[in-house]
Amino acid sequence: MAKANFDVPELKEYVDVPELVEGTMAHLSPFIAKPDHNIPLGFPGELVEDWHDKALEKLDDLRSRYRSLQVYLDACVKCGACTDKCHYYLSTKDPKNMPVGRQDLLRKVYRRYNTFAGKYFPWLVGAEDLTRETLDDWYSYYHQCSQCRRCSVFCPYGIDTAEISMAAREILDSVGYGQKYCNEIIAKVHEKGNNLGLPGPAILDTLEGLEEDVEEETGVVVKFPLDVKGADILLVTPSADFFAEPHVDGLIGYGKVFHEAGISWTLSTTASEAGNFGMFIGSYENMRKVAMRIRTAALELGVKRIVFGECGHAWRVAYAFLNTLAGPFDFLDPKYPVPQHICEFTYDLIQQGKLNFDKSANDDMTLTFHDSCNVARATRMGDKPGGQFDIPRAVIKAVCNNYVDMDHETIGEKTFCCGGGGGLLTDDLMEIRVKGALPRMTALQNAIKEEGVTHMAAICAICKSQFTKVLPYYGMDMDQIVSVHQLVSNAIILTGQNTDEDDADDESDGDE
Repeated sequence: MAKANFDVPELKEYVDVPELVEGTMAHLSPFIAKPDHNIPLGFPGELVEDWHDKALEKLDDLRSRYRSLQVYLDACVKCGACTDKCHYYLSTKDPKNMPVGRQDLLRKVYRRYNTFAGKYFPWLVGAEDLTRETLDDWYSYYHQCSQCRRCSVFCPYGIDTAEISMAAREILDSVGYGQKYCNEIIAKVHEKGNNLGLPGPAILDTLEGLEEDVEEETGVVVKFPLDVKGADILLVTPSADFFAEPHVDGLIGYGKVFHEAGISWTLSTTASEAGNFGMFIGSYENMRKVAMRIRTAALELGVKRIVFGECGHAWRVAYAFLNTLAGPFDFLDPKYPVPQHICEFTYDLIQQGKLNFDKSANDDMTLTFHDSCNVARATRMGDKPGGQFDIPRAVIKAVCNNYVDMDHETIGEKTFCCGGGGGLLTDDLMEIRVKGALPRMTALQNAIKEEGVTHMAAICAICKSQFTKVLPYYGMDMDQIVSVHQLVSNAIILTGQNTDEDDADDESDGDE
């Protein structure tokens, strides 16, 4: 079990709703962004002197631009339906990590300056002045929200805490009080084209290495092309797929699927990142700038289709916002959806009988599936409601003999967050990440004990990175998290692929 300098929650059969304990997480804040992180994004380098007035001006600006934000700030009746739905509250006991408590950090300031009752009778409506202490509370607790939107599923008014968190972070950025992790990553995307700051030659070297590995494994030459003009498909995938396990194993799976389908495809150095952290900080301008790379790459390469790899929030941005941010995509082939998820692509081929699998290649595992928040609650796959739940499971079942779901109250639309999404996947927030994973770890542990589950699959780069970190804190192994297309890669039978008989013949030839 991994060691921690904080208390790791104990896994029990069920997650109990805790009693309130004020301020248990007040000490936790992420590192503050430096001028080098802020300025490329169009934000002040550091906290401005007139932050009070600037923050209120920004709040007014956001209310005027996004009517939903105004509705969310006005609509809450404190019914309590959301209180026990947040993984962070369940694991920390801090009332400011209740969705309604987190919302009220911004709502009380909104009421003080923007409502009649708040201006003249603030004590009656919970209105409070904007102080430096309030600003610090915003910075701490709005970076203890993964924007998973689980609370909004249970809210009778549909209040979206994620949108309030995004607004609060945008206000903080506008006065020079932004988070280092998110802002540094967005700056890297603007400069290099991906979250990790990988230059083109490094990506090319990785892809050439994958080609060698696949040929050595299968005897088949599978290309992982980069910047190939005239390809049918532009694959836009998270940069984690270029170097880290289990992500890179998923990338190998994509390549094998494209190869066996006989479809030309390419990656792009211009758009070497599917993720869009502009959403996490609520910045439309930065979201659009990041998204425009994809349009630019598609035009430069002359592709017909755009397919997104396994990344949760990337699929949300692509599915819900891409056409608004970077469209229209009228230069692509209208026969195909814009965009398309890699799971949709693979599922279509499976339905058409174009892929052959040896499911026994995954018999060393009993799988379950983690529904990633942004996929589950903000997107769809295929042409039917619920496709975002059914299609990934159908792909897994097509390549695996052993599959079971976790407790139905913890999956699908009600899925619990991995605990590291929304811009929290940084070591300075490890405490909230580990604690926030408690509900998912509980459900997984129950599936392990009751159903013999050995591995959990996911289609989100952040989820996969988060679980490799937090599983050991709960006494599990980091390699128990796998990519869906890693399973596809294991099972797919490529045309002309080496067989066990071929390997045996090679060994006998060597003996001679």
